[in-house]
Amino acid sequence: MKITDILANAKGCEFTFEILPPLKGQKAQEIFDNIDPLMEFKPPFIDVTYHREETVYKRLPNGLLQEKVVRKRPGTVGICASLMHRYQTEAVPHVLCGGFTKEDTENVLIDLNFLGIENVVALRGDQAKGESYFTPKPDGNNYAIDLVKQINDLNQGRYLDEDLQNTMATDFCIGVAGYPEKHFEAPSLNIDIEHLKAKVDAGADYIVTQLFFDNSKFFAFVDKCREAGITVPIVPGLKPLVTKRQLSILPQIFHVDIPDTLAIEVLKCKDNAQVRQVGIEWCIQQSKELKDAGVPVLHYYSMGKSKNIYEIASAIF
Repeated sequence: MKITDILANAKGCEFTFEILPPLKGQKAQEIFDNIDPLMEFKPPFIDVTYHREETVYKRLPNGLLQEKVVRKRPGTVGICASLMHRYQTEAVPHVLCGGFTKEDTENVLIDLNFLGIENVVALRGDQAKGESYFTPKPDGNNYAIDLVKQINDLNQGRYLDEDLQNTMATDFCIGVAGYPEKHFEAPSLNIDIEHLKAKVDAGADYIVTQLFFDNSKFFAFVDKCREAGITVPIVPGLKPLVTKRQLSILPQIFHVDIPDTLAIEVLKCKDNAQVRQVGIEWCIQQSKELKDAGVPVLHYYSMGKSKNIYEIASAIF
């Protein structure tokens, strides 16, 4: 089922979450052990992140450097197929610009379509390790809007090779990212929302937000989106704090503000066990307010862990 249909037919507020593929060398059971408890809350879909290949340089005995491409996590396509088979729920893979040519992307989409996976989230992705700025692969998509256009082309039956015979149109439902506190590369929130509207106009069907800790910023973001003519569903993304170090790490990585009230409570904590509890309680209050406001889905970033998400969901759903 398409995510847009799930959102349109939601009875109350639904619970969904995002997972990380396990590190290379781990088995599927590592994922299942974290997901199994959360299935109590009947998530209609589960997002699965994608991680680009990384390039490392190893010094040879002769002193020269050898470039080597490494993958630290198994493929998202296989994980999505496994989740759909095991849990009979929709799995939503992330598809990235970074690290992929357009042909690579088309091949991934063909595989997803073959497996009956009809939902994707189209993201530019972060810059590669060691890069100051995002650089696409030669003949790759530069921006998320380019990726949305390529997916939409396949939905119209347009493939990269125009001479292909007996091709069929795909029917992907396309999600994109939204940033309540703006993307860090955007000069202003209004311009960032203009870019978001361009993605929707290019074929995006729904929006999932970056994590945030201040609901007022989400509500203001939604209002601005509606004023800009964006009518597709907007799903809030939430993540509970778990360590004191995240007070500085999360603003650096995700470019979000942490409210003074939350930061002060975390700084009072004697250890990370106390921080974890503060994070759970804050996220519960966020969730309750958002649910009361009528959002169709609350989407949680589990980061490969489920115990705190389980506690939050138990209080909300």
